[in-house]
Amino acid sequence: MLPFETHDVVNQTPPFGDVNLVASNRPLLDALKANGVDPEAEGLIAFGAAWGSAERIDLGRLANENLPKLRTHDARGYRIDAVEFHPAYHVLMRASMEDGLHASTWDEPGSGHAHVARAARIYTAAGVESGHVCPITMTHASAAALAAAPTRLADWLPKIRSRIYDSRFIPFWEKTAVTLGMGMTEKQGGTDVRANTTRADRKAGDEYALTGHKWFMSAPMCDAFLVLAQAPGGLTCFLVPRFRPDGSLNALRLQRLKDKLGNRSNASSEVEFHETFGWRIGEEGRGVRTIIEMVQLTRLDCAVASAGLVRMGLALAMHHARHRGVFQKKLIDQPAMRMVLADLALESEAMTALALRAANGFDLQGTDDREAGYARLVTPAAKFGICKAAPRLLYEAMECLGGNGYVEESALPRLYREAPVNAIWEGSGNVIALDILRAETREPEIASAVLERLMAEIRDLPGASDAARDLVMALHSPEAEARARFIAERLFVLAATAALARSAPSQITEAYALTRLAAPSRTIGANDLGQAVNPLLERAFVAI
Repeated sequence: MLPFETHDVVNQTPPFGDVNLVASNRPLLDALKANGVDPEAEGLIAFGAAWGSAERIDLGRLANENLPKLRTHDARGYRIDAVEFHPAYHVLMRASMEDGLHASTWDEPGSGHAHVARAARIYTAAGVESGHVCPITMTHASAAALAAAPTRLADWLPKIRSRIYDSRFIPFWEKTAVTLGMGMTEKQGGTDVRANTTRADRKAGDEYALTGHKWFMSAPMCDAFLVLAQAPGGLTCFLVPRFRPDGSLNALRLQRLKDKLGNRSNASSEVEFHETFGWRIGEEGRGVRTIIEMVQLTRLDCAVASAGLVRMGLALAMHHARHRGVFQKKLIDQPAMRMVLADLALESEAMTALALRAANGFDLQGTDDREAGYARLVTPAAKFGICKAAPRLLYEAMECLGGNGYVEESALPRLYREAPVNAIWEGSGNVIALDILRAETREPEIASAVLERLMAEIRDLPGASDAARDLVMALHSPEAEARARFIAERLFVLAATAALARSAPSQITEAYALTRLAAPSRTIGANDLGQAVNPLLERAFVAI
């Protein structure tokens, strides 16, 4: 006998899946074009179809519902310090590495628009599952730091470039491909890495033994880690492999995995070093200078990934609004909801434009000093502004779905929990703002050139001149350090407006300038977007 049914299920949004996440994203397509990339020729349309498939989206759910597990010892009592992941995590890693997210810019460094094309991939994949992007982005960035030790770079770069994912826990020289991580933070130091106490004693040549700890070391199953430790000559960068050159397991003692708010599919650990083998990378005493080459790239990925999270939140909200009926209308036709969605779309479009414009600065910096200055100054500002805004915007997207957006069957709780980490990793808000201030103070000519260039692109837009004036006055104020966040925020909005001017319709750029430059932004949905509402909604999620 069938159970008694009180009603039919109607007016529920169909599952989100089998959507081309690139082809349906007009702002992304236009930003790619503005930065010199043909999406079709680059394979990005096919990429968007693969990552928007229902199967790939469900893998993101599975990887986060089945958390990594730490196994400190094997069945015989031998120390192994291994982390086990759900198969879904490995499928996502394999897909990202096949698509080159971990290394594509190193295939032919300095040619074409590799950073822009890769940024579009990171942006898209992060919206599906962001945890596995952590080892992907660290591996990509590691080659920049390894350049300070050409011998080590020659050993590792071929394995970094490989597109054949290899999860086996064996020495790196036996693997088809490797991943690399990073460990800088210690219990007593946090941001102040010069307070690190981990000691490095030289043994022979560039080989050292490290003793100490790291309070955060993400993706502990990477094949090696770039870490900072105190050598006789001062704070120094080291490459610490999971296996020693003789093939034995290196002494990285994983203490526990962090129980994090989000980023659940990715393991983050505490580790103790006990006479742990490591190779010196760069000169003794120049550890920060060496690893900052890696950090600049990971900061770009933080901004790009956060923009991707917001984009996915917007897509889910648009999908819901197009299918859900309320008060005899679809939500998408309700005036108040249209204002909320259009305002979210405006923020997302600005983030997308700036993320790809910043990536283009990396592509061009080797041949254009102006682009090098842009990359140095605007990348941290993009990270500051985009990553700070992401949690707020994802909450608004969640609210668009009402209670359905708050329960775990929806992807939005996961996106919302994921968002804060990019604002914290690779320098939290104050660190980034102070870095921008120091860069502008240390290289005033470059800072002035960047600001003048931004102004040349947006001079006639509402609020541009006043925003630039306020920024310059804050920079020269005796209270400049106290106003560091104001400086970072103003630079971010100026850069985002300029990026929009390159890729978006004029009414969208003008709406952003009016509501973000000329006046402080109001609550999402309360900003007057004028004639930009319809274009924003038409571009935000294109039916394919």
